[in-house]
Amino acid sequence: MSQKEFKRHTVTAALPYANGPLHIGHLAGVYVPADIYVRYLRSKGEDVAFICASDEHGMAITMRARKEGTTPKAIVDKYHGIIKESMADLGVSFDIYSRTSNQVQHETAQMFFKKLYDEGLFEERVSEQYYDDEQQQFLADRYITGTCPRCSYEAAYGDQCENCGSSLNPTDLINPKSTLSGNPPVRRETKHWYLPLQNYEAWLKEWIVEGHKDDWKPNVWGQCKSWIDGGLQARAMTRDLDWGIKVPIEGADGKVLYVWFDAPIGYVSATREWAAEKGIDWEPYWKSDDTKLVHFIGKDNIVFHCIIFPAILKAMGDYVLPDNVPANEFLNLEGDKISTSRNWAVWLHEYLEELPGKQDVLRYALCSNAPESKDNDFTWKDFQARNNNELVAILGNFVNRAVVLTHKFFDGKVPERAELFDIDQQVIDDMGSIPVRVGKSIEKYRFREGLAEMMELARMGNKYLAETEPWKVIKTDPARVGTILNIALQIAANISIVAEPFIPFTTEKLRGFLNMEKLDWLSAGQDELLEEGQALEKAQLLFEKIEDKTIAAQIQKLADTKKQNEMEEQPAAPLKEGIVFDDFMKMDLRVGTILEAKKVEKSNKLLQFLVDTGVDKRTILSGIAKHYSPEEMVGKQVTIIANLAPRKMMGVESHGMILMAEDKAGNLRLLQPNEGVEPGSVIS
Repeated sequence: MSQKEFKRHTVTAALPYANGPLHIGHLAGVYVPADIYVRYLRSKGEDVAFICASDEHGMAITMRARKEGTTPKAIVDKYHGIIKESMADLGVSFDIYSRTSNQVQHETAQMFFKKLYDEGLFEERVSEQYYDDEQQQFLADRYITGTCPRCSYEAAYGDQCENCGSSLNPTDLINPKSTLSGNPPVRRETKHWYLPLQNYEAWLKEWIVEGHKDDWKPNVWGQCKSWIDGGLQARAMTRDLDWGIKVPIEGADGKVLYVWFDAPIGYVSATREWAAEKGIDWEPYWKSDDTKLVHFIGKDNIVFHCIIFPAILKAMGDYVLPDNVPANEFLNLEGDKISTSRNWAVWLHEYLEELPGKQDVLRYALCSNAPESKDNDFTWKDFQARNNNELVAILGNFVNRAVVLTHKFFDGKVPERAELFDIDQQVIDDMGSIPVRVGKSIEKYRFREGLAEMMELARMGNKYLAETEPWKVIKTDPARVGTILNIALQIAANISIVAEPFIPFTTEKLRGFLNMEKLDWLSAGQDELLEEGQALEKAQLLFEKIEDKTIAAQIQKLADTKKQNEMEEQPAAPLKEGIVFDDFMKMDLRVGTILEAKKVEKSNKLLQFLVDTGVDKRTILSGIAKHYSPEEMVGKQVTIIANLAPRKMMGVESHGMILMAEDKAGNLRLLQPNEGVEPGSVIS
């Protein structure tokens, strides 16, 4: 940890791609720890700018737009709103949550590029890039997949392998193919501007490998060292795309800034936007040596935030560099890697809808299980246990006992403190030391450790009440009980301060019980936060037990997702043996209208229909009883084979067949004209 004294803090959280909603992996890796850190700094009275925005350029956006058959603009507008609202609902307290499509971002990113260009710090190169002949366009990194040369993962992207985390160039891939057409791409010449990272290698080695060996997390420092030791290569800062920030120089038509040049600059532009709204100068937050810059990111973004962006800031000349980049590892879900494409995730906006009022339960569960040094696993059973066994049984139970007993024995007013016994003094001393330990843990980015230290206050309070037994002592020594409950309530008041960075909604509720104002961190540890005689509100439960049925519903939701994924991964039924045109022409396919429908006796599958074929009205049986009721079939138009030989089933003769489509799961769907036609219309 840096020992330097700082006047202000600029804290950034990785810009989420606006191509989908947030899931718990994003929260555990970036946004919950960042918010804990910032809330702690604010409680200490520090000057903090907490910056984030939606990343609205790059391949993730255009790929989603193509998949949904819409425009990139429509995609970013949709998901920016979802992300911004759900983060606010979780209590992530950004000073600004902006978006990289804003004009100020375009101006700022172009200003960065133009300055480096004018100073001759780019290398202009004509090189061969992958091109999709069928789609008639150059392929950006994310439009190319292939086998990773490092771990042999077969679905690596052209810029990164999501399996081993290696940063790649498209030409590194084995057996590359275009995600647009599925064809192997060809190479064509194109011009781009490269940042010569090799020119910054010696400086990066001195700054990171030597300068941050002791204060950066081992996983971050180690990944950076590996990159630098392997030798840095020039990296293109422009792309052949039509969605993004235009390259602001002549001869760059049809080119935009590389998203990893553009996106980190979004921190700067969002700070400019925030400062303008407040009427203050933005530059000290990025250009003063007494500013501490901290980036909260996931491990897949380490190279961009620790090597590429710092090299850009260094080249700009007057920007501060990150003091720390406390990147987390990945959070898995029920033993499987979280995957947006497979819908294997717990989505934040759905969680907030399905478990209302439980924002702090999620914050607590994710922090207590955060992947700070290794990949961790989120399970719904563990989530339930942390709520029921810790938040309810320890923290909530202690606060409830202290407030209820005060109402019972002292009319709901903080009692006077009389003579202190050794046990009382020990509790007071411990209460004074815990906030210090919590603060040190947070400052070292050990949020799990800080959360555990915070919970020691509640554990200590429960132990203190259990050992002093005020409900028994009240019969013989009310003054002693007054002392015990006074100290217990002081512990609760301290919890309202020390727990606030972790579970802010709960501490707001707790302050309401205790009728106290929000106090800053410097007040934590004191044993006279509540005045004697101060009236308390009636106690309500801080947390409620989460029942098995609630958890079972979430587990079933994931099971349904897994089943759906398995079905989608199944190959389509193989083609049948080929036929000649004359075979097809023998079939009399036409549209019929169902006049009557009923179940066939003693059959679970068969329905019996009276069908108007245009030439007659006939009986046709169909095994669709598990998919359609007789009532909903009446009046529907269906596709039939009218010249199929009669067949007797369950004692009823069927004269034809109703055609159905069957998916991988065995679900049947009618084949119908999209508009009404005359019965008997021939299908050819």
